[in-house]
Amino acid sequence: MAEKEKNIYGIMAEFDSADELVAASHSTFAEGYRKMDAYSPYPVHGLAEAIGFKKSKLPMLVLIGAIVGGVLGFSMQYYASVESYPLNIGGRPLNSWPSFLPITFELTILVAAFSAVLGMFALNGLPMPYHPVFNVPRFALASRDQFFLCIESKDPKFDRKETKKFLESLKARTVVKVDP
Repeated sequence: MAEKEKNIYGIMAEFDSADELVAASHSTFAEGYRKMDAYSPYPVHGLAEAIGFKKSKLPMLVLIGAIVGGVLGFSMQYYASVESYPLNIGGRPLNSWPSFLPITFELTILVAAFSAVLGMFALNGLPMPYHPVFNVPRFALASRDQFFLCIESKDPKFDRKETKKFLESLKARTVVKVDP
């Protein structure tokens, strides 16, 4: 295990095509690197799998939010109608659950939606007004016609010289270090 590099963010390789980027990403993952990211001007089929992108935890957060919202909506109405302020109206039972359904449904959707938005922000690390890859001058081409693969220095296998040599062996157009 190589020692961690503290004074750089990582090493970035530039490629001319999406196929080169996907092939390089497969090779990088097979070599044992795990802390990496790829950048392209458009979505590339198979790239997420090539860099080892895992399934999102967001659906589980939304489900938990929906369950909490539903329980909260029903509990709030039950407490108000049965415990706190019981009213006998026309012989209706105090716990008339069918009348509780609309508010329960609304709070389920509301809390699930808030969970989705806040969970997305948290899982994506937003807001992030600055990212170290913008320090690379040629990275401006990532939104036009170039493809980039960056191996972060947080990777357990990262070694400045060995990682740079490995990325150069992938026939990258350029290989540069990324300052923090």
